[in-house]
Amino acid sequence: MGKSAFRGGSYGGGGGFGGGVNMNMIKQAQKMQQDMLKMQEALEQETYEASAGGVVKAVASGKGEIVSLTIDPVAVDPEDVEMLQDTVMAAVNEAMRKAETAKTESMSKLTGGINLGL
Repeated sequence: MGKSAFRGGSYGGGGGFGGGVNMNMIKQAQKMQQDMLKMQEALEQETYEASAGGVVKAVASGKGEIVSLTIDPVAVDPEDVEMLQDTVMAAVNEAMRKAETAKTESMSKLTGGINLGL
């Protein structure tokens, strides 16, 4: 087994594996990476708002953080704290879903629908 499987002296140097690296493909990949970083930065600056029951409003950032939570005083019923808790969770979860959906849709447009797990 003294002979190398890579005849031609160097990986991609013209033998057997497609004839080397396509520089245009590398440039396209680098551009896509730059575009993805720009898009991610822009998405992180966005906010996504959701309301539940008209009495609770949650605002999430593109970073997945709740940046604002507003509760209308009429929603505060000491006899029914559970209802308020459920309403808050519904508003927060919907705001977070909106942020995630925007991220997924934007990345899908950039990558041509290829899921890169981002």
